[in-house]
Amino acid sequence: MERIYASYWLETGDDPRRAAEVIAGEQSSGTFVALANETPELKLRSGARVERLDILGHSATPGLPGGMPSARYTQCALELSWPLENIGPSLPNLMATIAGNLFELRQVSGLRLTGLKLPQAFADAYQGPAFGIAGTRKLSGVAHGPLIGTIIKPSIGMSVDETVQQVRELVAGGVDFIKDDELQADGARCPFDERVRGVMRVINEHAERSGKKVMMAFNLTGDLDQMRRRHDLVLAEGGTCVMASLNSIGLIGLQELRRHAQLPIHAHRAGWGYLSRCPQLGWDYAPWQMLWRLAGADHMHVNGLRNKFSEPDESVIAAARSVLNPVMPQAALPAMPVFSSGQTGLQAADTYRALGSVDLIHTAGGGIFAHPQGVAAGVEALRESWVAAMEGVPLEAHARQHPALQAALGFW
Repeated sequence: MERIYASYWLETGDDPRRAAEVIAGEQSSGTFVALANETPELKLRSGARVERLDILGHSATPGLPGGMPSARYTQCALELSWPLENIGPSLPNLMATIAGNLFELRQVSGLRLTGLKLPQAFADAYQGPAFGIAGTRKLSGVAHGPLIGTIIKPSIGMSVDETVQQVRELVAGGVDFIKDDELQADGARCPFDERVRGVMRVINEHAERSGKKVMMAFNLTGDLDQMRRRHDLVLAEGGTCVMASLNSIGLIGLQELRRHAQLPIHAHRAGWGYLSRCPQLGWDYAPWQMLWRLAGADHMHVNGLRNKFSEPDESVIAAARSVLNPVMPQAALPAMPVFSSGQTGLQAADTYRALGSVDLIHTAGGGIFAHPQGVAAGVEALRESWVAAMEGVPLEAHARQHPALQAALGFW
């Protein structure tokens, strides 16, 4: 029988084996009292199974409040498994199974989902990314190296005309990729339809002159009908990417958008911090991103090195590696990691060295727009930083041959 496997970091004030069995029961056939209908045959068939329980250490205080009081709390590596027939290949029900009520159990003083292994049935049931790395490169015209990208800045508050002018400067400056901020959707000052038509007029005119169509990810986050209609407008206007905030639209929202879409889906992880920032609670990125790639995300945000948020560099690189790794051995479902958050060319060499790949989008907002010589120089400086990184040349030495990069080093 095919099974689903999930790994956790667990802390408990109870006996670890008993706590593991309570979690397994809560997330399958058991409840808080023994029931006659939970026969040994039913439990054997449908109950979650404790596959592994390794003691890692102990502490005198609990990681989370509200659990059972104890003189000692035990940290463990726990692996559970469930028969696929419990839920079938269903991502929403998978979410409820591996990340449902188990976090609230009083036996739990800390719980974090660290790994996930899925049977082939999930790859058969879900379409996965339609474009991924290869499709993104084809549509953007960037065959080698990272896509050099940016975000419309300020994130929100500009009019359609101001946004169009910013895009005009960016495409003239040679940028590969532009995205709406996740806060910019369909507000009264910059309505979605007007923004798309104005921006795509600039992008299409530039493509006719240069032969290069810049990829713009328009934020179409909304209800299902809104997202479908907005996607169709972007497609009709010649656009090559749409964007959605995953935690806002949910798995069903992304799944239905993927079924409808004829364009790459740029997936933003806004809200990731509430799922991950507490080390004793929530998700690691690797299992979380698997669900979204199965549902159809082509690009996945992973933060950036030396970012403006709280995430350490090793976590950022682990997230990016997970996006580049296969979802399962028999179904790669490739997607492209997106580096962002306080990025400049100063992070290029370290990002390349740590990741060992240029299959990525590197977006810099202020790192481009604040260049003292203007937007085009900001784009060139970021691009040349990546040239230096890929060629193994120190940034300062490469900058001596590139004035825009030299000037950027003074404000980055």
